[in-house]
Amino acid sequence: MAKVAFLGLGVMGYPMAGHLAAAGHQVTVYNRTFSKAEAWAAEHGGQAARTPREAAAGVDFVMACVGNDDDLAEVCRGDDGAFAGMDKGALFVDHTTVSAKITRALAEEAQAAGLGFVDAPVSGGQAGAENGVLSIMCGGEAADYARIEPVITAYGKICKLVGESGAGQIAKMMNQICIAGLVQGLSEALRFGEKAGMDGRAVVEVIQGGAAGSWQMVNRHDTMLDAKYDYGFAVDWMRKDLAICLQTAEEIGASLPVTALIDQFYKDVQNMGGGRWDTSSLIARLRKVDGDD
Repeated sequence: MAKVAFLGLGVMGYPMAGHLAAAGHQVTVYNRTFSKAEAWAAEHGGQAARTPREAAAGVDFVMACVGNDDDLAEVCRGDDGAFAGMDKGALFVDHTTVSAKITRALAEEAQAAGLGFVDAPVSGGQAGAENGVLSIMCGGEAADYARIEPVITAYGKICKLVGESGAGQIAKMMNQICIAGLVQGLSEALRFGEKAGMDGRAVVEVIQGGAAGSWQMVNRHDTMLDAKYDYGFAVDWMRKDLAICLQTAEEIGASLPVTALIDQFYKDVQNMGGGRWDTSSLIARLRKVDGDD
């Protein structure tokens, strides 16, 4: 079993770190709010650290799941950052959804310090983290990935190295682009059915096994029809991720017209007070547009 540090105990990180402890790894946790790290340690039997550097000292692997580019840079760099505390040869694994630009910069800094670095963003949401069935897309050196794969399977249903440093983040952007389009399409279909007087659940039962079927359809149609939006990834976080997608598209010369449009639809949901609603709340915007909210 390995000595592991986990930085960031939000709705994803808290259960992910728990799965590591349950798998028998020796886990030290850090969270910006120290009381949350103490609570995790009391629940799972690990240790709580007051700084990323303290958490990273003497461990084999450091995992991070924080908020954005700035948060990731903060836990990695500086006198209190994880890089300063890690032993040479230790491996940093970033589960945060961030830009490929910050990923590549930190990977270079890690390499210069004699450390490994794998970007490993996840998909599956809070439920996936709690149930240990996340999809994990990784970028980095093959040897580093081989070292970490047996560890991250504690909370991963599928883990795969998809390319060099930054490739994991590009794969996560592709994932979010797909989700945005799927949710908007599902929202329009369900709303169309409502206006036409159809039983949406009966229709989904028929079509979910065909070409129109998707995870979103199977897992979100009921809550969307019931106008309940507290079952998944928040709109605020989706807009953060789509901003990364759109910025990267501009940098590489890719066209994302549908993604850009749906990002504005999510902005409308935020303006409706739905920033903390899950991403399926796009249907709430349609109901408002139709005057039936």
